Amino acid sequence: MLKINHLELFAGIGGFRQAMELLASDYNFTSHCVGFSEIDPYAVRSYKSNFSDVETKEIGDIIAFNEDPKNITSLPDFDLLTGGFPCQSFSMMGKQKGFLDKRGNVFFEIIKILEIKKPKFVLLENVRNLTTHNKGETIKIVLSSLKEAGYKYIHWDVFDTNDFGLAQRRNRVYIFASREKLDNNFAFSKNEIISVFKTISKNANLERQKDVLDILEKEVDKSFYLSEIIKPTILADGSASFKSKSEINCLIAKPLTATMVKMHRACQDNYYSIDFINSPNPYDYLSQKFSKEELKEKEIRKLTPKEAYLLQGFSENFFNNAKQAGVSNHQLYKQAGNAASVNTIYAILYYLFIYKKINEG
Repeated sequence: MLKINHLELFAGIGGFRQAMELLASDYNFTSHCVGFSEIDPYAVRSYKSNFSDVETKEIGDIIAFNEDPKNITSLPDFDLLTGGFPCQSFSMMGKQKGFLDKRGNVFFEIIKILEIKKPKFVLLENVRNLTTHNKGETIKIVLSSLKEAGYKYIHWDVFDTNDFGLAQRRNRVYIFASREKLDNNFAFSKNEIISVFKTISKNANLERQKDVLDILEKEVDKSFYLSEIIKPTILADGSASFKSKSEINCLIAKPLTATMVKMHRACQDNYYSIDFINSPNPYDYLSQKFSKEELKEKEIRKLTPKEAYLLQGFSENFFNNAKQAGVSNHQLYKQAGNAASVNTIYAILYYLFIYKKINEG
């Protein structure tokens, strides 16, 4: 029987682990997370409220952990290292300092572990801007570092969450590296994995959404409604120094951000009018055109933290566990915005381990 042990670095709330455990359950194989690293205490709380395996080592701060090579050596052996290493250094919304930024430098902590533990496979996630940052030099450093660590077979592509059954546009680069030669028909590409994902049974244990109407709740607490004071700012088409096209009621959500709790403009975050949500025919409603002044008269709300979790592929039960653990809405928003999309990872893992059977060689 297939068995996959993996180490989850920069875990957040556990997107990689959730995808792996769902896949293992759906296809009857054994999955074990030997350890996870995460420094945000609220993310750790949400993580542990959903994953309670006492045998999973809590690494904490990966930099402090790696200071003593014996800590790395003491980790149980594992087949796969996963991680969405901090992306602020490469994000279009950040200052793009890359490897000059300490958060960018933590990538090399991954390399330290790979050089000592030598797992067969690596799967990493980051923002799309990683591929163009510093005129392409940053991605070259990532790939060459993996190759120097013994991973000669490296593939990467940019994947959109919306292609994998979630109502959110979210482009992220995924990098897959192997120490072992893969068969000649191996193609780690967006189009190939989308094609294979379409063959996955509808009974797979995944959240699936045609559009946001599948996740938007009819009744939510009034605290999620925009005040009359904030509406003009949210709906404005930018300002003197920032021009944008404000849009609400998007059927496919804009990319969730870790700072969505602050309520950015409608070009950056997701807002919905109550008459759209409650319309007997929301699709016809969208054909109507409203002026800015007319929109300001409507009741408009932001996404709830639960809806944000769902748009990332986490189940309602997963969200409820985090909420019941005492995690605030502020932190739940941040966690959803930082998370790796479960369905995208599930699709990639399915392609690797079920469709291509790379761990059976």
